[in-house]
Amino acid sequence: MARDSSVVISIFHSATPMTPTQDLTDFRASTRTWLEAHCPADMRKPMNHEDETVWGGRNAKLSAAQKQWLDAMGSRGWTVPTWPKEYGGGGLSHAEAKMLAQEMAALGCRPPLLSFGIWMLGPALLKFGTEAQKLEHLPKIARGEIRWCQGYSEPNAGSDLASLATRAEDRGDHFIVNGQKIWTSYGDKADWIFCLVRTDTAKKHTGISFVLFDMTTPGVSTKPIQLISGKSPFCETFFDNVRVEKSNLVGTLNAGWDVAKYLLTHEREMIGAMGEGALPQSMIQIATAAAGLDGQGRLADPQLRAQIAEFDMDEAAFHATLARFGELAKARQAHPAMSSMLKYYGAELNKRRWELMMSAAGTDALEWESDRSGQGGLARTWLRTKGNSIEGGTSEVQLNVIAKRILELPGA
Repeated sequence: MARDSSVVISIFHSATPMTPTQDLTDFRASTRTWLEAHCPADMRKPMNHEDETVWGGRNAKLSAAQKQWLDAMGSRGWTVPTWPKEYGGGGLSHAEAKMLAQEMAALGCRPPLLSFGIWMLGPALLKFGTEAQKLEHLPKIARGEIRWCQGYSEPNAGSDLASLATRAEDRGDHFIVNGQKIWTSYGDKADWIFCLVRTDTAKKHTGISFVLFDMTTPGVSTKPIQLISGKSPFCETFFDNVRVEKSNLVGTLNAGWDVAKYLLTHEREMIGAMGEGALPQSMIQIATAAAGLDGQGRLADPQLRAQIAEFDMDEAAFHATLARFGELAKARQAHPAMSSMLKYYGAELNKRRWELMMSAAGTDALEWESDRSGQGGLARTWLRTKGNSIEGGTSEVQLNVIAKRILELPGA
């Protein structure tokens, strides 16, 4: 027995350990195999309409394939791959998460879930939330069980968000909230809201608190805002004597501005990173259908070809900048105002993308109601992108922030 044990011990200690490179190679291979086995065929096709996006929530209406894909990814924690496993995440490293995204892209896998909870609230709760709040809300976000909306902007508090007037009155173990929010994205479809409220009127920034509450709470109502695109993702949201438990206060009382700033960074990154995916055709496919190809297999319109090439280079450079910012943020070396730069450039780049797609498609792109155009999908999305330079802080405000805090221009 002793001899056998020593042999086992000897083999164990003499075995060559796995290197990080080998580990990642194995992870990529196993990930590809898992995705091929679990991603339904319908979830590997481009979306024909934005209504095919999976937002989750109590009232989500999912196809069998959408539900299968969401359940599979949610059970593995891969809807939020870098979140800790104890909160419903995948517990992956950033390198592993990047490989997961690459393998999904290679197979053409759709995102299993899009969510303000993932993009904005989740990171804020991970940083500022209590353990009870994390355990209560994060796993439900990861599984797509609860859909969240954001209660920030008000009729008289948009870019100057700290001027908000929605009031939360302290009633001992709870607050009573009264006021109004505006431009609440999908407020009429959300289950819960993360909301900024004023808890102290004496000071502007240090009298704001960050609270969470259910949109079915008595006193909460919404009214859609009609847009030029014919769609209405935005709402006015009203609070009339809404009870909010003190346990739903995130961070400390009157220190909600710190949570808000942190969350705004993630919102601006999200808006800045907006890209393709709303249409089943890429820009080059649309341009090819409209302009045709020359004898060398290139777009027949040289001016359009040059514009697309220039755009592709700018987009590639922006994606590289996003990746660099992610690494800097992970190392806690990112400039706090860099999110304003990403939001500004990303929003303008997305507007430029859809302007170019409209130009490439020609007059056919102006169709508003037809099966051929997907009920005016291209035109409606093009009009919707105009809001990118307003939401999350206007482009003018972002330029002011860049001038003052990054470039440090005199008089900014």
